[in-house]
Amino acid sequence: MNRSLIGALSALLLGGATLVGAGAAPASAASPAKAPAASPVKASAEAAVKAPKAVDFAGTVALSNCSGSVVRTPGSADSDPALVLSNGHCLESGFPGAGEVIVDQPSSRSFTLLTASGGQAGTVRASKVAYATMTDTDVSLYQLTSTYAQIQSSYGIKALRLSDSHPTQGSAINVVSGYWKTIYSCNIDGFAYRLKEGDWTWKDSVRYTSACNTIGGTSGSPVVDPASGEVVAVNNTGNEDGGRCTVNNPCEVDENGTVTVRQGINYGQETYGITQCVTTGNKIDLGLPGCALPKP
Repeated sequence: MNRSLIGALSALLLGGATLVGAGAAPASAASPAKAPAASPVKASAEAAVKAPKAVDFAGTVALSNCSGSVVRTPGSADSDPALVLSNGHCLESGFPGAGEVIVDQPSSRSFTLLTASGGQAGTVRASKVAYATMTDTDVSLYQLTSTYAQIQSSYGIKALRLSDSHPTQGSAINVVSGYWKTIYSCNIDGFAYRLKEGDWTWKDSVRYTSACNTIGGTSGSPVVDPASGEVVAVNNTGNEDGGRCTVNNPCEVDENGTVTVRQGINYGQETYGITQCVTTGNKIDLGLPGCALPKP
């Protein structure tokens, strides 16, 4: 996984496993040696094209160990408490175990809200972890103490909108890291039927082309479709060393059980399914028709 910075360091100190890859879930913050050069907006060195001007840092956040974004669904109201999207492996409480689902867990975590240019707009704070898991997907949703209207009034920042449709192979994407203030540009290469890393397995994961060479600390970054401006996935991992299905070295498993290892390739988890699980007031309701997120 693209592990989170602090999470990765803590895991090493404790002798525990840490996921690293495209973002922080395994893609959390990287060590200083791996950090990209400081700049307001740095496209990946491998990217052949720059991120479209329409895609910037507005609405993204920096966590203590990962990246994230303030998001809303097509049905969210301005008066609803805002949601922050990141990875399950970016939780301040540590990685959820395989099969574990967390709902309505109190949290006072703070997030640095970014402006379009990557500057600090202010700080927003969570009231709870509304939902988090590393089973089938790698996602965390924090509910904030502020509404979307309050955030826009105080900071002039609008939330990013979650797409309610499946992403498309070949389409252009931008991985926007609030932690590193870096935008990676590439395309969706395809989808992994199952992506296995250590004890965790994720379904229908987004595989990037090699230009999105994400690192630790980019975990939790929104994956934005520049054509629509909508979030289609959340960045979470990548195969660092060519290992087979081990921590920091996820492998793809197809419908027949065939395993494929793609060293240096990074991945994200689709987010359109989240929109099927949010009801009035931005409440997570896992019992809604069409909601396929894992249940406790």
